[in-house]
Amino acid sequence: MITTRFNATSTADDVVRGVDLQGRQAIVTGASSGIGTETARALTAAGVAVTLAVRNVDAGVTAAEAIAVATGRALPQVRALDLADPASVATLVRQWSSPLDILVTNAGLVTAGLQRTPQGWELQFATNHLGHFALALGLHRHLAAAAAARGGSRVVALSSTAHMRAPVDFDDIHFRRRAYDPQTAYAQSKTANSLFAVEATRRWQAEGIVVNAVNPGGVVTGLQRNFSDTQRQSLAAAEAAGIFTYKTLGQGAATTLVAAVAPEFAGVGGRYLDDCREAYTVPDDATLAEHPHGVKRWALDPTAADRLWRRSLDMTT
Repeated sequence: MITTRFNATSTADDVVRGVDLQGRQAIVTGASSGIGTETARALTAAGVAVTLAVRNVDAGVTAAEAIAVATGRALPQVRALDLADPASVATLVRQWSSPLDILVTNAGLVTAGLQRTPQGWELQFATNHLGHFALALGLHRHLAAAAAARGGSRVVALSSTAHMRAPVDFDDIHFRRRAYDPQTAYAQSKTANSLFAVEATRRWQAEGIVVNAVNPGGVVTGLQRNFSDTQRQSLAAAEAAGIFTYKTLGQGAATTLVAAVAPEFAGVGGRYLDDCREAYTVPDDATLAEHPHGVKRWALDPTAADRLWRRSLDMTT
């Protein structure tokens, strides 16, 4: 397992301190608030020209202005992106014309009940996985260009300990037959984020592009705004059981920054990071209470990763 000098208490500023990434370009999705804004701020502080890809452009502009003031760097760009809308993803891809060194697929959605896109896709899977999948594929040539010019590019996919609740159900991804449970749906999407890192690295590593999944840990963000009472009670019970301790935004963004800039992960992909280091793998029947910092085998399974890639292509192209 790959370790670093950072740990659960390290912050995004700790990770980028002394790092010079002048001239690099990055896109951070969901960067109008929370961990996304903190990630974008830390990358900007390190000299990266950051683009905030956000659903709420006004909120994105406010975040960009705050980042510029806090860092003394150039104002980050803001682009509209609705991950549940394939046309919105395609528009951002068409607009992008520069080599892309870092792509952070940070945005996420939690629903309290079943919601679908116009295509009939379950909304959490569509937003958390399919939208990011299509975005990364669309930007692939720009990631490859940056890798060729500067010796590598990186994609960071935000997953979660929630992945331990469920694998991807390939027989009923969009809950057309099984009873809908929003926690299971979210868990499935977070497993998909990790599987994407596995397969994208397998396909793209020869071009210098690596993809890693990260668990930011427990952080209070806008992600919880749509929680049902059941979801809130489940989160409170997990905290009470000691499964996780809440982190600050800076601590929550630290693992993302490790995957994005730390030398230990240069050229290394297909891993799941927790608390700023590679997580240990646990059996699929392991419990979250016993292994809050582990990653289940189903989230790193290369066969499932390849199957998910092919199914995702079918849905998005």
